[in-house]
Amino acid sequence: MLSVRLKAIADCVPEGTIVADIGTDHAYIPIYLIEHKKVKKAFAMDVNEGPLIRAEEHVREAGLKEQIKMRRSNGLEKLSPGEVEAVIIAGMGGGLVMRILTEGQAVAETLQECILQPQSEIAKVREFLLQNGYQIVQEEMVLDEGKYYPMMRVVPSKESEREKWDETQLRYGKLLLEMRHPILEQYLKREEQLKAEILEKLDHQRGEHITKRQAELKEELICIRKGLKYYAV
Repeated sequence: MLSVRLKAIADCVPEGTIVADIGTDHAYIPIYLIEHKKVKKAFAMDVNEGPLIRAEEHVREAGLKEQIKMRRSNGLEKLSPGEVEAVIIAGMGGGLVMRILTEGQAVAETLQECILQPQSEIAKVREFLLQNGYQIVQEEMVLDEGKYYPMMRVVPSKESEREKWDETQLRYGKLLLEMRHPILEQYLKREEQLKAEILEKLDHQRGEHITKRQAELKEELICIRKGLKYYAV
């Protein structure tokens, strides 16, 4: 049984493809995708031996050794260009997601799509994708055990015209905002309340670092409220 987050990632994977799960950990997603006949073949990949041993045990228990191949790999390193049609890069920091795509560019540009779920620096990841010739074609967001997880499906684009997103769209996801995604609205309202409460508490304090923090919070609140305007339509 997949968690809400992992199920949402699996749902983004296109049917009938050959997929590689980078940083597979327990191989839960490849097993789910094969068992539900969503993909033809999968690679479960991880840089560390420990997770790969666990993953291999799960794959063997599921009786899927023929359809799911294990591969120890630093990012996309052990994939050949054209070997897979889609990759999943999920559950890791945004900096690592960007590094994997940069170092594995020769493979990345041959993919039909990537399913990404960075755990941090999400605005930076979106900006990186748009600047490096990727098109963000789908965005999703889920709430799982009290945490909010945005994710995206991206395709390497041959178009020379690169899409430009403003700061609010980069922070919260242009497609999520345009579809007025209910989980994003919930997140924005929660963030607005939290930031406003912190700002109120700082009102009675003095100091250079307090002034700096107040300015940051005011800036964040402006961005949050710009995001919430999409829901006022």
